Amino acid sequence: MFSWLGSDDRRKKDPEVFATVSEGLKKLYKTKLLPLEESYKFHEFHSPALEDADFDNKPMVLLVGQYSTGKTSFIRYLLEQDFPGMRIGPEPTTDSFIAVMHGDTEGVIPGNALVVDPKKPFRKLNAFGNAFLNRFVCAQLPNPVLESISVIDTPGILSGEKQRISRGYDFAAVLEWFAERVDRIILLFDAHKLDISDEFSDVIKALKNHEDKIRVVLNKADQIETQQLMRVYGALMWSLGKIVNTPEVIRVYIGSFWSHPLLIPDNRKLFEAEEQDLFKDIQSLPRNAALRKLNDLIKRARLAKVHAYIISALKKDMPSVFGKENKKKELIGSLGDIYKRIEREHQISPGDFPNLKKMQDQLQAQDLNKFQPLKPKLLEAVEDMLAHDIAGLMVLVRQEENQRPNPVVKGGAFDGTMDGPFGHGYGEGAGEGIDESKTRNTGIQQHVR
Repeated sequence: MFSWLGSDDRRKKDPEVFATVSEGLKKLYKTKLLPLEESYKFHEFHSPALEDADFDNKPMVLLVGQYSTGKTSFIRYLLEQDFPGMRIGPEPTTDSFIAVMHGDTEGVIPGNALVVDPKKPFRKLNAFGNAFLNRFVCAQLPNPVLESISVIDTPGILSGEKQRISRGYDFAAVLEWFAERVDRIILLFDAHKLDISDEFSDVIKALKNHEDKIRVVLNKADQIETQQLMRVYGALMWSLGKIVNTPEVIRVYIGSFWSHPLLIPDNRKLFEAEEQDLFKDIQSLPRNAALRKLNDLIKRARLAKVHAYIISALKKDMPSVFGKENKKKELIGSLGDIYKRIEREHQISPGDFPNLKKMQDQLQAQDLNKFQPLKPKLLEAVEDMLAHDIAGLMVLVRQEENQRPNPVVKGGAFDGTMDGPFGHGYGEGAGEGIDESKTRNTGIQQHVR
């Protein structure tokens, strides 16, 4: 009798049961996290709403680097074939974001058509306007590598204020959008150009909170002698240490990722070992894709909770009639104190709060009187999701991994991962110095990467 009493409490304690991880993530996001985001304007401050394609898409790899560091050559090396829209040269050639994805036929889909396709995870990019969409394309081609992952090629990063302004869109914000959704971010550096420009520094800072996805590649390392390579590697680590503020040492892979013979073959074994390590890391992406999406949803939920506390605190302190503008300036100026108050009241880690300066800039254009007061039910739903439902999905992730065969990236350069790019024992014994006669005549190749 009266069994309906307390049914809500039981529902909170018992996590929902889902058939797949992807289905569970979509349901939890739409029913528990999205209402909180919409109520407190999370999408205007931080990140657009997620869609089904964000949970269903293949793992993505984002390539970032200054011009002529070999980003496009790296993709060609992985695929072992050209892709539509590809241009390679020593000058800044790639002026667009190119999403290289699997398709039955070769072709290019322009940005404006791409962002209206519900099956592609790019619909929310229309917020960056035509200046960006005219510089965004999807290159489709049938390739076994692309059956498991997609790769995003980016424009070469330039230096100086003039180049940054002339893009016509917020380059760092676009990269930040991609960083939230990709599984791996590869920063490429040229062994001959280690200077980190202002724009590149801003880009790396925009990737903050995604350090776990970042891998660094020191490319074109076959063009310098062993002693110089040691110094270049040390200089790169020193430069990165000033920008990437993490206590751990960032992982740097050394190699020459293109299909031509090594110009200086002295470090062949090192390059092969580094390449195998990098390829194994990329090959693990399909296996860890569900776990990564789960991890990203947890990070998003924690940020959305803190955002709700900030917005409701500002609403609470605003006067209802007079002195609104003065009070708004005062509240924005004392936002740091509000952060500390929320931190104490709700036992929140300081690392969960959004960037103070960025938040203050965004609040300038907002009407604080239109903000919503604290709604405990919305926050309880998110707490319930984090405490119970996520734990159930973690079990499901392990079950899915055990039930299906080990999914790895196959085809292209990955088929030779265990043997190295030139096969086991290449350049040893009777074949020692096999590249030397070629490299004497191909020195001109080194600048066309």
